[in-house]
Amino acid sequence: MKILGIETSCDETAAAVVEDGSKILSNVVASQVDIHSRYGGIVPEVASRQHLITALPVVESAMTEAEAAWQDIAAIAVTIGPGLAGSLLVGVNLAKAIALAHGLSLIGINHLEGHIYANWLSDARSIFPCLCLIVSGGHSDLVLMAGHGKFEKLGRTRDDAAGEAFDKAARILNLGYPGGPAIEKAAEGNVASFSLPRAWLKGSDDFSFSGLKTALLHLVRDNDFSDPSLAAEAAASFQQAVVDVLATKAIKAAERLGVKQILLSGGVAANKALRDHFAHNSPVPVLIPPPSLCTDNAAMIAACGYYHFQSGKIDGFDIDVIPSLSIG
Repeated sequence: MKILGIETSCDETAAAVVEDGSKILSNVVASQVDIHSRYGGIVPEVASRQHLITALPVVESAMTEAEAAWQDIAAIAVTIGPGLAGSLLVGVNLAKAIALAHGLSLIGINHLEGHIYANWLSDARSIFPCLCLIVSGGHSDLVLMAGHGKFEKLGRTRDDAAGEAFDKAARILNLGYPGGPAIEKAAEGNVASFSLPRAWLKGSDDFSFSGLKTALLHLVRDNDFSDPSLAAEAAASFQQAVVDVLATKAIKAAERLGVKQILLSGGVAANKALRDHFAHNSPVPVLIPPPSLCTDNAAMIAACGYYHFQSGKIDGFDIDVIPSLSIG
């Protein structure tokens, strides 16, 4: 069974064809990073206009790469939220038009749920119940997954998401955009060079990175960072503080709940320090997608759509975008 996935929740225009929820036949992503980097962040109106230009060619490329005809496609899975309203509308309306033109089923997908299903695109097997850590530019969520479509949110960020914190830290240190890769590239110094705070929020599975970001801002204001080595050490210390909190809280929650596996997902899951920390410190087996499937892509949306389709979760053409959509 082949599912066409379409993803336009933020600044990546993506389309993919996935077979039986696990085999990637194509996965095309048109990035807007070069466009938005000049502004130091994503400009929603610019993102929407760029999606309008690239969405249809990206879908056509995905179909060509998969060597698929429209009669081979069982359904179209498209992100309906969370995300930027204008960007989401481009993808949803394109999916509706294609589904109507070719008589295909339409499936609306939660972007966060899609990130989790990136783990079904690897050779390793996901085992229920599992604890899902979703870490991206807009979200830092801990979710208990009892089965397909069965989610319970345990914790969330109370302020900045991990990816957002990386973006702001990179801006403070003048490292460029996007912040996550910039911080990771610069973080070559001693992680213990600067003492930065960790918000443990005892008794809660929530996260908080606002205080850490503010501490870094004061550190830079109070010291001379003209020496590049100091910026590298600050980046390393900041990255380690984020990694410590994310991994420690996820592992403790997994042990408390007795889950069989931890599933890591989202753009920040591509961070090598975070991946290594889980690999070396978690007594619970950890499954992490390859970095290319951690960032926004349509293969994860198609994989998620397959399991929706299998359970009969089909949407009508009145489906709408939900920019603030949550999970669990």
